[in-house]
Amino acid sequence: MTGTTTVAPGTAAQAPGVENTTMTLAAAINRGLRKALEDDPKVVLFGEDIGALGGVFRITDGLQKDFGDQRVIDAPLAEAGIVGTGIGMAMSGLRPVLEMQFDAFSFPAYDHIVSQMAKLHYRTEGHLNLPMVIRIPFGGGIGSPEHHSESPEAVFAHHAGLRIMAPGTPHDAYWGIQAAIASEDPVIFFEPKRRYWMKGEVKTDPAARGSFGPASGAVVRRPGEDVTLVTYGPLVPTALDVATAAQDDGVSVEVVDLRVISPVDIDTVVTSVRKTGRLVIAHEAPTSFGVGGEIAARVGEKCFYDLEAPVIRVGGFHTPYPASRSEHHYLPDVDRILDGIDRALEY
Repeated sequence: MTGTTTVAPGTAAQAPGVENTTMTLAAAINRGLRKALEDDPKVVLFGEDIGALGGVFRITDGLQKDFGDQRVIDAPLAEAGIVGTGIGMAMSGLRPVLEMQFDAFSFPAYDHIVSQMAKLHYRTEGHLNLPMVIRIPFGGGIGSPEHHSESPEAVFAHHAGLRIMAPGTPHDAYWGIQAAIASEDPVIFFEPKRRYWMKGEVKTDPAARGSFGPASGAVVRRPGEDVTLVTYGPLVPTALDVATAAQDDGVSVEVVDLRVISPVDIDTVVTSVRKTGRLVIAHEAPTSFGVGGEIAARVGEKCFYDLEAPVIRVGGFHTPYPASRSEHHYLPDVDRILDGIDRALEY
C-alpha cells in the first residue's frame, strides 16, 4: 500500500510542462482502453454490444472501428459465457477486458468469478496468473429499471484473489483502467455510471500518471480537522459537496477517497481518524454487511482510544433497489451525509 496522499479532486501532482485535458469520466475510460490496446497486442475487449454500438454507455465507442473485430469482440447475451471465455483467454496468454452491461448482470457469472477467476492463481500454487479485467458500471442515479442499479462491490470484495477498484474522478479512471489491464491479478473495475458524464482534469502524460492502480492507497481529496468522511466511486463528488456545505457551518471535514476497495488501504483512514477523532463512512450500497462495516470494524480495532464518537455509516437501505421514481430516497445525498456528520459531532 502507498502512504497517505493529499490531492485536489480529480488531479495528480503537476509535472513540469504537462498540460491538463478536460474530459468526462466515460471519455477517460475510453481513452484508457484505447491506450492499452495500442500498447499491448494481447489486450482484447469482449462484451455485449461493445463493437459497432460502442457499448450501452458508449464507453467503447470507435474502438472496434480502429482495432478490428478480433480485438473488440461482440459477445452473446450470456454473462457466464463471457467470463468463462475470458478466463480461457487469460489462461492462453491474452489480457481480456470484459464488460458487464450493468451491475446486476454480473450475477449470472458469479460462479465463474468467485470459483475460478478469483482462485486459479492460488489453486495452481502461483503457476497460473489470470491477467483479466471485468468492467462493471455500478450504482444508481440514472433512472434505470430493476437489475440496473446495484452496488455489489462488497459481494466480490469478500472473495480473496480479486482486486476491486472504483475510481471517483476522470483522472483515476484513465490511469486506473490501464493499470488494471496491466495487472497480473484479476481485477473488477467498478465504474460509477451516474458519473460517466462528469468532467474533470486528466493528465495523460506518463510523467503525471500518479499512483492509481489495483494496489494503490487511498487519497485525501480534501483535508479537514473535525471529522473524517470516507467514500469511493459515485459518492466522491457528493462528499466534496458535503465538505463545502459543512464548512459554511464551521465544521472542517476531511474527505478520504478509498479508490481501491480490496485490498483496502486502512492506514490512510486510520491516520485521518487519529487526527479528527470522528469517522463517517458513506456509500451507495446498503450499510448492512457492507464495505462501511468492514472499515468501521478495522478502525475500531486500531483507533479505539482515538475515537471521540461511534463510527457512523450512511448508505443504502437493506431493501432491493427501488423503482427509479423513488431512488432519490434511497441514495445518500448531501443532507443525509450531513446528518451523519451531525450525529458524530454530538458526542
